[in-house]
Amino acid sequence: MSGILDLLNSDLGKQIVSSVSEKTGINSSQANDVVSSSLPALLGAMQGNLLSGNGAEGLVNAVTSGKHDGSILDNLGGFINGGDFNDGSKILGHLLGDKLGAVETGISEKTGVSSGIISKILPMLAPIIMGYLGKQSKSNGVSDGSGLGSILGSLLGGSSNDGSSLGGTLLTSVLDQNNDGKLDVSDAISAVTKKKGGLGGLLGSLFGKK
Repeated sequence: MSGILDLLNSDLGKQIVSSVSEKTGINSSQANDVVSSSLPALLGAMQGNLLSGNGAEGLVNAVTSGKHDGSILDNLGGFINGGDFNDGSKILGHLLGDKLGAVETGISEKTGVSSGIISKILPMLAPIIMGYLGKQSKSNGVSDGSGLGSILGSLLGGSSNDGSSLGGTLLTSVLDQNNDGKLDVSDAISAVTKKKGGLGGLLGSLFGKK
């Protein structure tokens, strides 16, 4: 299964960046920076929730129930230009809770895009990510937390055969910011809010950015 870097560089990733740029008025380079920082943070928080058990059942049900079946990916422009991101705000509330502001600020500091614009972009991205996970879950016959964890682990650079394990892989080991051997929301926040190092910095270096 493709990892997050493959997703970001795919036609789908480019379409997401283009649509975000068009909707918010930021240039394509800024949109790429924001999406490149946001997607790993959201996926990392999801994986952290699964591994910690915090909201895991709700996340699994949301992805496998058919509500997020991937159809959103067939008309990204229509979804983003439609302007209804209430579902995205609800997803972020469940996923990050009172940590949302810290994530918005961290991405803003890292990318130079105002936190006000970041707060508009994240609710756009959350349903897209859920749709992507729903489509992957359906095509891979996933129906439980272990299977979803495997997909998330693969996207974040982990083993597709053992989504519950950190596995010592590069991206997931970077996500374990507090070195407690498990992922949680605080790890995802720490990774994205570090100006240097952390997951955002690692992705930046992989994209050839400083």
